[in-house]
Amino acid sequence: MFTGLIEVTGTVVSVTPTAGATRLILAAPTLAGRWRTGDSIAVNGVCLTAIAVEDPSHFAADLAAETLARTTLSSLTTGSVANLELPTPAGSPLGGHVVQGHVDATGTLISLLPIHPDLDTTDWRLTLEIPSQLSPQVVSQGSITVDGISLTVARADFSNPDLPRIEIAIIPHTYRSTNLHTLAPGSPVNLETDVLAKYAAAQRTRAQEDWLTPAYLLANGY
Repeated sequence: MFTGLIEVTGTVVSVTPTAGATRLILAAPTLAGRWRTGDSIAVNGVCLTAIAVEDPSHFAADLAAETLARTTLSSLTTGSVANLELPTPAGSPLGGHVVQGHVDATGTLISLLPIHPDLDTTDWRLTLEIPSQLSPQVVSQGSITVDGISLTVARADFSNPDLPRIEIAIIPHTYRSTNLHTLAPGSPVNLETDVLAKYAAAQRTRAQEDWLTPAYLLANGY
């Protein structure tokens, strides 16, 4: 498990498609010696299996077709900045929230705007468009993971069900220490909703479906 507290950012060295999985190699010098082959590393919120390469300051990961289809990792190119997080050891404080590294869908960055003129100290307002199927799992003041970053939804606007949007307050530390400052409007981002919200939405859907029995439909004239 992860917590969505980004430790470092890494830089994409290469993305190489093969007849099978695509090989991704990233440079992450500060993580050298802290992982072994087979360990999990979250890359932009995607849980990947680390593979050693010749340079100990680098690591590789193989991307399955499902991963490429479901996440933004297919859009990475040489020089892209990626958020990295190692798993949280059992018993450690959960500083963010429980993050599985299982991306639900991708969203689109609409804007990332400073609140104050002083760009060194300002906080920022992040606006995202999210897929409509995620709306039941997102609430104001609830948690969401954006490119692996544990964030709190400041405002959820679902007035247009076809174009749901959320707004998130970004503090200066998060802006500087993650890949957010490298993204431009229109950039895709990985989204993972809070696992507790997923279960709540699933239970609500099942409860609603339980009403639609043949006896109910007959009694109500359907």
